[in-house]
Amino acid sequence: MHITFLNPQGNFDPKDSYWTEHPDFGGQLVYVKEVACAMAVLGHEVDILTRQIIDTKWSEFEAPQERYPGVENVRILRLPCGPHGFLSKEELWPYLGSEWVPNIISFYQSEGRLPDAVTTHYADGGLAGVLLKEQTGVPFTFTGHSLGAQKMDKLGVTPENLADMDSRFHFARRIVAERVSMNHAGRIITSTTQERMEQYAHPAYRGAVNPADDAHFAVVPPGVNRRVFSPDSGSEDDAIRQRIQAALQRDIAEGRRELPMVVASSRLEGKKNHVGLVQAFAGSPDLQASANLAIVVRGLDDPLHDYAALSPGDKAIMAEIVRLLTDHDLWGKATGFPLNSQTELAAAYRYLAGSNSAFALTALYEPFGLAPLEAMSCGLPAVVTRNGGPSESLREDEREFGVLVDPSDPGDIAQGLLRLLRLEETWKYFQRAGMERVLSRYTWERTAEGYLGVVERMLERPAHVGELVIPAYFTDPRPDNDIPLFDLEALYFR
Repeated sequence: MHITFLNPQGNFDPKDSYWTEHPDFGGQLVYVKEVACAMAVLGHEVDILTRQIIDTKWSEFEAPQERYPGVENVRILRLPCGPHGFLSKEELWPYLGSEWVPNIISFYQSEGRLPDAVTTHYADGGLAGVLLKEQTGVPFTFTGHSLGAQKMDKLGVTPENLADMDSRFHFARRIVAERVSMNHAGRIITSTTQERMEQYAHPAYRGAVNPADDAHFAVVPPGVNRRVFSPDSGSEDDAIRQRIQAALQRDIAEGRRELPMVVASSRLEGKKNHVGLVQAFAGSPDLQASANLAIVVRGLDDPLHDYAALSPGDKAIMAEIVRLLTDHDLWGKATGFPLNSQTELAAAYRYLAGSNSAFALTALYEPFGLAPLEAMSCGLPAVVTRNGGPSESLREDEREFGVLVDPSDPGDIAQGLLRLLRLEETWKYFQRAGMERVLSRYTWERTAEGYLGVVERMLERPAHVGELVIPAYFTDPRPDNDIPLFDLEALYFR
């Protein structure tokens, strides 16, 4: 098959430039690249269509076409979309229907062929898929990754602050684009059943999609990059071992340095619940006797003592962690160090597995939870929130692949960690089970196979025909065609 990925935001290049340095890059680009390359390995022809940028500050994204080294069947195709310079994802909307989609059609007409199917990502990619299908008949799948209504919920949007929030995040366009994308997609692909039943059931999407419609949805989990996250030694292992040992010498009391570690390596965000993990450690003398606590902060050599360079939000979280360490006399039992790339994370997980340590992700809610699977893939067992995707990935029927805990209950977090750490045979069980789970279900090869199966079924039975009208703004971006704010208010607050 010839499959096209539509991904206007962020960008792609053979060196994966800016993926860890810009908010418009990162996770969903990794997802698209890995699935596309895995499809190519399976013998399919794949195009990743994104936006061309002609700007000396972004020279990586100027060439109309490139390929990944050693992956012959994947083309990175960059087509003009608005002004030459870089645009944030919020600024792309006026140019998708008026310029980018016509350029996509012209490109394929020049080649004398169309792709067999399209897979779209995020609301802007989904909208482009709708417009492309309308003009060419090529069906598409829609993968939302994260939906606008959930972001509005998290930001606390109210009728009073709606206009201000919309001016910053363009929620009116995003919600309408998501509704149209869901409604016109041949299939909607989610990472978990919970994502399907909870996110797509939000009142903002009522009338556009029915999450109970099995024919319209498919669950295809993302995968772990086994080239990086594996138990096999890597080039960073010695350096990371020395870095962690130096942190132990600096921070951990003599006599405790051989203990296992409970390591938290997620971003410093309130929803990741680092504070809840520290509270669990502080409230359990048994846990303190069994392990040390390690907080990973990207870019900071000594995050427990020097975190002034962090953003205000991250700084507040670290200040609360330090307060808890002081109030509960935990100095000498906790450390911190940086892990600045995926290869460094993998090296640390391998080293920590050698001391029967535990990965901890006690987020208040985790939509999917790829990070614990990456740790498990390296042989480091995981203790993870039960809220969200991990309840599916770490448990199936009665079999456990990791320890699930209630993130709102520090006592339950502590008991989950102690369950893993107390007995070596329990730790070894979860190490084996976790690695087997990743290999059997959560690799990018499995994800690509899942997508291909969905596409094949969609081509065999292209039954879904969208009923929602595409707003004029998306094809003729004049101000008088813009989406009125009261439409968003009616959808979101109904």
